[in-house]
Amino acid sequence: MLQQTQVVRVEGYYHRFLTRYPTLEDLASASPAMVRESWEGLGYYRRAVNLHRLAQEVVQNRAGVIPSETEELRRLPGIGRYTAAAVASFAFEREVTPIDTNVGRVLRRVFHSRARSRALARRLERSAEMLLPRGGRKAWMFNQAIMELGALVCTARVPHCGICPVRAMCQTAVREAGRTTSASPRQRAQPGRTSPQSRRQSAGGLAVRRSSGPLHR
Repeated sequence: MLQQTQVVRVEGYYHRFLTRYPTLEDLASASPAMVRESWEGLGYYRRAVNLHRLAQEVVQNRAGVIPSETEELRRLPGIGRYTAAAVASFAFEREVTPIDTNVGRVLRRVFHSRARSRALARRLERSAEMLLPRGGRKAWMFNQAIMELGALVCTARVPHCGICPVRAMCQTAVREAGRTTSASPRQRAQPGRTSPQSRRQSAGGLAVRRSSGPLHR
């Protein structure tokens, strides 16, 4: 349900859907018309079709057990690279990183701000692999944290660099701070602007307070 749809829209549908189909067996035995009716209004109806087919596949050919490994998950209807990694990480605590738009944006800004598009995807994957902590629970926490960082702090249109806990290592933030420092005295003195030094101090303080979080382990 969360594919290309915000959480706020999904919440109501999610609970109603689970009430109607509490088990995979219930979903697998439902008619396509019933499943579509339960999905009505959420859009992207192909997702409902694939979810129904997935339930039938798991019940009929996998003894009702959803696989926990990404390669096996990708064999199921409607499960692509990202969804397989997300399910493996969040449902089974496997050591993989699902790279969605938010995660990709954080990794690109922090480590690959000048990378060309052709090489970017593989570089993001390598960075995610290197950063991922060992141990399923730690990996789960890291993935949750970096997704939240992208959703709430390192946002697409207006990144909140001043409160970002990884600003000190971020290529984009460091470059932007350098541009601000090199601005003319008149530009630096404009009302409403904070100096690079004060922003660095603020970010540094936040990094110290959050140093025990998953992103710093």
